[in-house]
Amino acid sequence: MTNISPLQQERAKYQPKLPTSLKGPVNLVEGEKTESVDDQEDIKKLFPNTYGMPLITFEPGGEMGGDKPINVGVILSGGQAPGGHNVISGLFDGIKRIHKDSKLYGFLGGPSGLVDHDYKELTADVVDRYRNTGGFDIIGSGRTKLEEKEQFNKGLEVLKRLDINALVIIGGDDSNTNACVIAEYYASINSGVQVIGCPKTIDGDLKNEMVEASFGFDTATKVYSELIGNIQRDARSAKKYWHFIKLMGRSASHIGLECALQTQPNITLISEEVAQKKMTLQQVVDYMAKIIAKRGNMGRNYGVALIPEGLIEFIPEMKTLISELNEILAEGTKLEKEFKLLRKSVRLEWLAEHLSPESAKVFKSLPVGIANQLTLDRDPHGNVQVSLIETEKLLGEMVKAKMKELKKDDLYAGKFKAQYHFFGYEGRCASPSNFDADYTYSIGVNAAILIAAEKTGYMSSIRNLTQSADNWLAGGVPITMMMNMERRHGHMKPVIQKALVELDGAPFKYLESKRDEWAEQTSFVYPGPIQYFGPSVVCDQPTETLKLEKA
Repeated sequence: MTNISPLQQERAKYQPKLPTSLKGPVNLVEGEKTESVDDQEDIKKLFPNTYGMPLITFEPGGEMGGDKPINVGVILSGGQAPGGHNVISGLFDGIKRIHKDSKLYGFLGGPSGLVDHDYKELTADVVDRYRNTGGFDIIGSGRTKLEEKEQFNKGLEVLKRLDINALVIIGGDDSNTNACVIAEYYASINSGVQVIGCPKTIDGDLKNEMVEASFGFDTATKVYSELIGNIQRDARSAKKYWHFIKLMGRSASHIGLECALQTQPNITLISEEVAQKKMTLQQVVDYMAKIIAKRGNMGRNYGVALIPEGLIEFIPEMKTLISELNEILAEGTKLEKEFKLLRKSVRLEWLAEHLSPESAKVFKSLPVGIANQLTLDRDPHGNVQVSLIETEKLLGEMVKAKMKELKKDDLYAGKFKAQYHFFGYEGRCASPSNFDADYTYSIGVNAAILIAAEKTGYMSSIRNLTQSADNWLAGGVPITMMMNMERRHGHMKPVIQKALVELDGAPFKYLESKRDEWAEQTSFVYPGPIQYFGPSVVCDQPTETLKLEKA
């Protein structure tokens, strides 16, 4: 990192803000006992040692220091999100405040680093180079799932050898599910190793009453909104293209909703709304075509449509089809092995024969390219990789056909040309916004205090995020509180429940109230790049979603 930009030089000087409760000695206050969000009896049986623990809040007071060093291991798990380096920086500073001889070890390449005993000590010189920077390159990340006792025991060997007291896992819902499973196992064998989770995902679907936002969401949506604003300006200038923009977020439409609130595009599809209304693929196309036709008939042959990455899974007939395909192609099954032995030219026909009649009809109606994309290798959780499905092109081609029909019936006098975009990786490793830099640093310091309090199976929680950082509330939430049972790889598994867009919530209701106006008019907003310096009203503001939720 010898060649750094002027921005990096300035960001290195930035000192993240902390809640008042984390600035000095801390007093731990226990709240109510908790239970899981669903399937309480099943979750309780699976997690007898970590189920039902109380909520924790930290208040100023008490003792911060310790009489012996705390050694901690940290893992970055899953996809990158802006602010991961600041979680590690806060964790490092936190354990050093507790005792100057505390040590932090980073496991390299994600969870596999723990099993493979691949690690490095994160000293002050190392950590200082990565403060307030984007990416996960300080130790790297990975998607290896830690589910088996053999893996836990293998990891425990290196934890014991390094005299590590606690393991911090920075990840999304699946990574923190793994953290919960490891915490339970290590508690059950009295290993002496604590496990703490930290809420990361740009998708924004790891949230609840105690975790108001996952880190990285703020930065990523601001990056995407800048790009959307740029495209909107281009659309308004050229006046000849409709831009179909797919946005990352496979299981929830939080990114699409937030970007719509920031940029005011003509069309915003929300997967959860499509599911609630049981809209077919053709109905989605008809909805988009109606708006495009209305603008075209007014001489406005341009516009912008935001499409959630996971939309296709929320369309009822597509959801059923994908569920059946996931079962057929589940790793290690007889049918999956048979499928892989087939020539590619006959695979689609073979799959159609193994689907229900309804799903087979839908499958055969899809363009060959989309059908093939639905058969690609599943992700580590057994799900179709929706980021590889070109939903924006599927909708674009279907809309194009619909516009020809409308023109033939003299219902459309405009011209339709589409451009396609997918914004995902552009936002995952951006330099964190001031909000994310502050939030993630606080999460890290908070995790250190949870460790000092000898807690395990907790997620580091920072709340009250629409207020100034001084007034944020720090504490911990038992991970079991967020869990339910879901079907994965053909089996029921305990997992953290994803938070979908609430259709009765203030953010969606606001979009709904403005949707017709934004569709017909050209009400584009151009947010521009993330601001790091200047008035706090510009630099430190959280997302529009959070502001509306807490209004």
